[in-house]
Amino acid sequence: MVVERHRAAGREFEAAGLRSFVLDEGEGEPVVCMHGVPASSFLYRRLVPELAARGLRGVAFDLPGLGLADRPEDFDYSWTGLGAWSAAAVDALGLDRFHLVVHDIGGPVGLELAAARLERVASITLLNTIVEVDVFKRPWSMEPFARRGLGELYLATLAKPAFYRLFRLQGARSTPREEVYAYVDLLKREDRGRAFLRIMRGFERTPEKSRLYRDTLRAVPRKQIIWGRDDPALKLDVHGEQVREAAGLDEIHAIAGKHFVPEDQPEEIAQRVAALAGAG
Repeated sequence: MVVERHRAAGREFEAAGLRSFVLDEGEGEPVVCMHGVPASSFLYRRLVPELAARGLRGVAFDLPGLGLADRPEDFDYSWTGLGAWSAAAVDALGLDRFHLVVHDIGGPVGLELAAARLERVASITLLNTIVEVDVFKRPWSMEPFARRGLGELYLATLAKPAFYRLFRLQGARSTPREEVYAYVDLLKREDRGRAFLRIMRGFERTPEKSRLYRDTLRAVPRKQIIWGRDDPALKLDVHGEQVREAAGLDEIHAIAGKHFVPEDQPEEIAQRVAALAGAG
């Protein structure tokens, strides 16, 4: 079973009183890979060993409410809450200095982490994500989850074959069917996805958050943008350009892929992360 193989590839750990799961491989400088929705550390199962092969330590943990992490009812599933927990996670994992890779809403959450531990962030790589959150509108494939009643119905009726078609349309080209199905298993688990819905309803799309993320991003000493050029949800010429301007960079490294670009291009991403980190 795909999920059990994934579980066997990592280990459990605890941070701020919550149990989670981490993929942790390699001996060099840590690279913390932050996932978004509806994903988990499973998104980085190919990238982590590629980072390790280039002299880095690939680290990808599950955010509360997703993957193999705990899903408490009383947790703050906003970007603020997830970011604060992530800061506790890097402390629990003993990561004194680290590089960041962020994807999807792992961008806002990762920038919350970076704001809290800025002196320890050596670089950041942004993959198909958002920074100017006050102007962000959820893509059509995700909007129903944010609506009470409709989100519960949509999630309950989201069968694996339908998710597979959606994933191939928007997410990635190369992922085998059984691995796409694992995304559904890891999303729903014992709470049937209730924590995921709370995450989807906890987006903090305010000017204050945009300003925090922009200022934090500008303060990180080394940064780059890598974008799946065929992402239909977060489009290169719209969302990619917003991120480029927010970061104050001159270029975007556009590569073949859709939204879940670590699925299609782990080797190229790892090579660019290693180059930015001065490894490999």
